[in-house]
Amino acid sequence: MIKNTNIPLAPWGEDARRAGEGPRPLELLAPAKNLECGIAAIDHGADAVYIGAQRFGARAAAGNSVEDIAQLCRYAHQFGAKIFVTVNTIIYDEELNDTLQLVDELDSIGVDAILVQDMGLFSLLKQRKEPLHCELHASTQTDNRTAEKVKWLFDQGFDRVVLARELSIKEIADINKAIYQHPTPTTQQLPLEVFVHGALCVSYSGQCYASQYCFQRSANRGECAQFCRLAFTLKDANGKILESERHLLSLRDMAQINNLEKLAEAGASSFKIEGRLKDVDYVKNITAAYSEALNEVVRRNPDKYTRASFGRCTYTFSPNIQKSFNRGFTTYFAEGRKQRLVSFDTPKAMGEPVGKVKEIRGHSFNISTTTSFANGDGLCYLTPSGLVGFRVNKVEGNRIFPLRMPESLKPGTMLFRNLDQAFTTLLAKPSSERKIDISFHLYEENGKLTLSAKDEVGRTAKIQSDCELQPAAKPQEDNIRRQLSKLGGTIYQCKDIEIDTNAFIPSSVLANMRREIIEKTLSPLPHKGGEPLTPPKATPKTISTPYLYNYLYNASNRKAKEFYKAQGIEACSLEGFEHSGSLSTGEGGGRGHFLLMQCRYCLRNEMGFCTKSGKRAPWKEPLTISISDGREFQLQFDCKNCQMNVISINK
Repeated sequence: MIKNTNIPLAPWGEDARRAGEGPRPLELLAPAKNLECGIAAIDHGADAVYIGAQRFGARAAAGNSVEDIAQLCRYAHQFGAKIFVTVNTIIYDEELNDTLQLVDELDSIGVDAILVQDMGLFSLLKQRKEPLHCELHASTQTDNRTAEKVKWLFDQGFDRVVLARELSIKEIADINKAIYQHPTPTTQQLPLEVFVHGALCVSYSGQCYASQYCFQRSANRGECAQFCRLAFTLKDANGKILESERHLLSLRDMAQINNLEKLAEAGASSFKIEGRLKDVDYVKNITAAYSEALNEVVRRNPDKYTRASFGRCTYTFSPNIQKSFNRGFTTYFAEGRKQRLVSFDTPKAMGEPVGKVKEIRGHSFNISTTTSFANGDGLCYLTPSGLVGFRVNKVEGNRIFPLRMPESLKPGTMLFRNLDQAFTTLLAKPSSERKIDISFHLYEENGKLTLSAKDEVGRTAKIQSDCELQPAAKPQEDNIRRQLSKLGGTIYQCKDIEIDTNAFIPSSVLANMRREIIEKTLSPLPHKGGEPLTPPKATPKTISTPYLYNYLYNASNRKAKEFYKAQGIEACSLEGFEHSGSLSTGEGGGRGHFLLMQCRYCLRNEMGFCTKSGKRAPWKEPLTISISDGREFQLQFDCKNCQMNVISINK
C-alpha cells in the first residue's frame, strides 16, 4: 500500500481565509462525468469536484441527475470537500425558466457552487429576493484573460473566477496583485482558479465559433465538434502548400504538476484538472498524482498553505500521469511563449515512450528497454501516414508477439505504450481509501459509562450507556482498544483512545457505543451561505475591455442583452453567433469574414518564424488552412497583441 497523507485544514479554515488569518487553503478540483467518477475523485484526494447536471453544462455528453449530484454532495461533505455544478452554457430565452428551476434544485441539495457563463442567467440569479446558499463562479467560458476583466467580474458579484488556460504564471501574479492592490471585502473573498492538467482548447474559451460555423454544433452550448483536432493543409498567398494534412491546431495536453508551488505563490487557490468526459481510471490516477504533488507543496510550506479538505488517502498503485490518456505534455504559456505546443502528426494519445525496436524476427520483435510488458498492452508508433497502434498478444522477456504484426514496423522505431494493461487492471479495482482521524475518550461521568469523540475536522460527539458498571476482574484495555478501533466501512481511522475507567464493559456494549457515536459525529458540516457574503455595492456601469464584434459577448437571451445595455453596450446590436442565421452556418457569402477563433498559440511561432525572432518566413501571407471538404480559413497574425486569429472565408 502506498501512503499519501493529506495535510488537514484547521476547523473552519474557510472563515479564517476570508478573515486573512492562518495558512491559505489550496484546493485540488477534479472532474466527474458521473457519480462514480465523483466519488473516485474524492477517494483519491480531491478537495472539490465539478460535475454537469442534466442540461446546460459545457459538456453535453456529461449530464447527471439532481439525485446523483445530491448523493455526491453528501459523500464529499463528510470530508469537507465541495461540489461545483457546471451550468456554463449560453442560455436561450425559452430555456431561462428551466435553468432557474435547475439552479434552485441544485441549491436546495447543498451544492457549493454553480459555474456560469451566461450573463443573463447570472443577472437573474443576483436579482433573487432570496439569495442562493451556493457561490457563483465565473466559468473560463467568460474569457478571463486580463486583470481588468477579472476585476470586473468580481465587481459584478461573482465569488470566484476561473482564469484562461493561456495565462502565464507572471500574468496570474499580476492579476492577483491588481485585485489586491486596493483591498475591499469583496476582493478578499474571491479565489483564482487555474487549469493545471488536461486537454487544451486552441482558442480562448468562450470565443470559439468554428464548430458552430462548420458543423452547426456550438462550443458555447456544450457540443464542440473538435474542429481544432482536424487535419489541415496550409497554403500561402501564392497557393504554395507548406504543410499537407497535418494537425496544425491540435495542442498537446497541459501538465503543470511541477508548477503547483509557483502557481500558489502567484495567487492561485484552486488547481483544476480538465476532463468531464474522462473515464474513472483517468480520474483516479490524475487526481492521486496531483494530490500527492499538492501535499508536497503544503509540507514544504506549512505556515503558508494547507489543504482545503480533510482526510488521508491510501493507494494501491503509484500515480503516474504518463499512464493516462494524453497527447504529449506541455506547460503551455506558464513560463512564457515556447514552441512544441502542438503535435502535428496526430491528435491521438501516444502514451509513454518505452524504447526502440531492436530486431524483427517473423511475427515478433524485441525492444531495447528496461520496461516490463504484459499481455494486452497497447503499443504505437508514428509513421509519415500517422499513428499506427497494435495490441500485445504475448510477452517473452523483452520479445513482443503482437496480435497482428504491423507491416510498417522497422528496427530503430521508437515505440510508445498508450495502454498499460497491468496499471489499468489495478485501477479497475478499488484503488484508494480516504480516512479521517478520530480520537476517543472512554470514561465514567455521573455513574455512567461515557464515550466522547473528536475528528480532525473538528466535529465532536458524546454518548452515554445505561449498562451497569462493575469492577473488572482482569485488564480491559486491550479489548476496549480493539472494539473501538473497528471502524471498517466508515470514513474514520482511529488515531488515539484515552481510557479512564476500570469497569468491566461487554464487547457488545462497546460495539454499540462505537456505532452510535460515529453516526452522531458524522453530522453535516455547517452549511455556508444563506446570506450575501458582503453587503451589496454599486455595480460598475461600464464593461471591461469592449469586444470588437458584438457576437463575442455571447448574448443569446433578452436578459443578457439587458445586462450588457446597462454596461453601455446597445442591446439592439447584440446577437449571439448561434442566433445569427447565415453568419453561424457559413452561408451568405456576401456577409464578409468572421472571427472564428482567437488563439494565443501561433502557427508562425510554432514553425520558427515569429516576427520577433528576426527570421524571414519562406512564404507570402496571408496564410490559409483548409479541411478535407475544401473549406478554407485565413490565419491573421495580430503581432501587436501576440495573437493568431482564424477567420472564415466566404466564397
